[in-house]
Amino acid sequence: MHICFITHEYPKANYPHGGIGTFIQTFARALVKEGHKVSIVGVNQYDFIDEVYNDEGVDVYRLKLKKIKWLTWFFNFKSLNKKIKELHIANSIDIVETPELGLAFIKKISGIKYVIRLHGGHHFFAESEERGIDIWKGFQEKRAFKKADGFIAVSDYVKSHTSKYLSYHNKPNAKINYPINLDRFQPKPEIKVDDNKLLFAGTVCEKKGIRQLIIAMKKVLEVYPETILEIYGRDWFFKDGRSYIQYLKDYVIPQLGEYKNHIVFKGVVSLEELSEQYASARVCVFPSLMETQGLVAPEAMAMEKVVLFTELGPGPETINHQETGLLCNPYNIDSISSNILWVLNNSEICIEIAKNGRKYVESTFNLNTIVDKNIAFYKSLG
Repeated sequence: MHICFITHEYPKANYPHGGIGTFIQTFARALVKEGHKVSIVGVNQYDFIDEVYNDEGVDVYRLKLKKIKWLTWFFNFKSLNKKIKELHIANSIDIVETPELGLAFIKKISGIKYVIRLHGGHHFFAESEERGIDIWKGFQEKRAFKKADGFIAVSDYVKSHTSKYLSYHNKPNAKINYPINLDRFQPKPEIKVDDNKLLFAGTVCEKKGIRQLIIAMKKVLEVYPETILEIYGRDWFFKDGRSYIQYLKDYVIPQLGEYKNHIVFKGVVSLEELSEQYASARVCVFPSLMETQGLVAPEAMAMEKVVLFTELGPGPETINHQETGLLCNPYNIDSISSNILWVLNNSEICIEIAKNGRKYVESTFNLNTIVDKNIAFYKSLG
C-alpha cells in the first residue's frame, strides 16, 4: 500500500515536536519495513523553504509556508492538494490519513480512502480547557469528519468522548492504540536508578497537570526532603506570548518555599536521551487533566518503571491501579502526593508493579501487532 500522512508535526532534527510527531515517525518507519510506501506531506513550520528528504525509507515533503493575512489557510491547503495529486499520479496513493481537522480543505481524489486518526481535536479538548468552540476551528472539524471514509481512535475514551460533539456519520471506526518502540523503550539495568528522582515528561502546559504536580511536591518533600522533580518537555505559551514555564517559576514554584530548588526544568531532549532519563528515575509521574492516550506513560512502563498516571480519560485503559502502575485524581493535590509517597514507601511491591507494567505494554502496545491492525483497517475500507 501507499499511505500518505498529512501532518506538519513530523520530527525534524534539532527541533521540538510532540507526541503525534513521535507516533507518526515510529509508525511510518515500521510500515516501510513491512514493505509499504509512506509519504509525509506537511507545511514546513521551521524554515521558509521546500524540503524533500528520506527518513529511513519514509519520503518527507515539507512545503514552504505561505503567510498571507486572512488567506494563509487557503494557500497552504492549495499547496497540500497540489503535492498529494502529484504523488498520486507518480505512485497511486491508497490511504490519506490526517488528524481531526486535516481533511477540511483537502480535495478528495477517486481511488483514495481518507482516514482521520483521533489524537484529540478541537471539540475533544473544549471541555477540559473550559472554553467554547471556536467557530472557525469547529467548522473545519465538522467538515473534515464528513469527508472521512473511516476513523481510528487511539483509545476507547477519545472515541466515545469525541462522539459527544461530532458524528462519525455511520462510517467505519476502530480503536487502535499508539505503538511503542520496544527496542528503544526497554529496561536499562546498566543505568543506576537515582532514588531521589521523580520525572515528568510532556509539553509543559496546564492540561498536563504539571502545576498540580509541583504543588503536590511540597508534601512529598516534607517527608523525603532530598527528592528532585525533573521536568522534560517543550514550553507552552499563552495567547499573549507569555511562557508557561516562566509562569510556574514566578507564581507556583515559590509556594514550595525552602524546597523551590527541587524543581528542575530540563527542556527538550531526544527520545534516546529521554529513555535514559526514564531509566534513572525512581517514579515517572504524568497527572494529566485530559489525555487521548499519551505516549509517555506506556513508554515509561515499557522501561519497567513505576508510573503514576491520571485516573481520568484513558487512564484506566492504560493502568490497573497498584497492579501495572498507579492512578491519581489530577485535580486533587492530596491524591497526587499520597500516591507518590505510597511508591516511595513500598519499594518491594513496586518492583512487581513495574514488571507487570512492562508485560502489559508488550502485549497491548506492540509495534508489529499494531501495524497489522492498522493495515487490516485500511484494507477494510475497500
